Amino acid sequence: LMSLSRVRFDSRSTMRADADDDDDDARGGFINPEPIVYARARDRASARDARAAREGDETTRDAVDALEIFDHVRDINDPEHPYSLERLNVVSASAIECDDARNRVRVEFTPTVPHCSMATLIGLSIRVKLLRTLPRRFKVDVVIAPGTHASERAVNKQLNDKERVAAALENGNLLEKVDLCLSGKTAV
Repeated sequence: LMSLSRVRFDSRSTMRADADDDDDDARGGFINPEPIVYARARDRASARDARAAREGDETTRDAVDALEIFDHVRDINDPEHPYSLERLNVVSASAIECDDARNRVRVEFTPTVPHCSMATLIGLSIRVKLLRTLPRRFKVDVVIAPGTHASERAVNKQLNDKERVAAALENGNLLEKVDLCLSGKTAV
């Protein structure tokens, strides 16, 4: 059987599963068997409460900022470990740009290891979460932080190609993995 722990797009806009290496078997099947876990940042309850009060007013347009984007993506679970992307320092508020006036959001994420085979699944999970929660007016870009992944260019191309993303989301098995990450459960 092919492992679901290695999922990637191929050149035909479809997802492919690769067989595990012997190296992964020796480490219990994990790409990063002992990730560094960081403390969770404090919740911004007062800002969230103010935003909720504004959202009740249908006459005003809800402004979106980078901290709100971070609130949406911080609790996405890593596909391989029982920790959130925030706790693994994969996403941070400082790596998010939001231009509400131009309807643009850019999320830069940092895989825990430079050869992370889960990078595409992580990026796809971030994209899906934002597509489901942000107003449709936003253009969302999800990219790997420069110099932090061996296949950075290829993964970024996959994550920001509408047709590849749409094809990936038609794959029921892959969508199930994304939904697990979004629900706070480990996908692998």
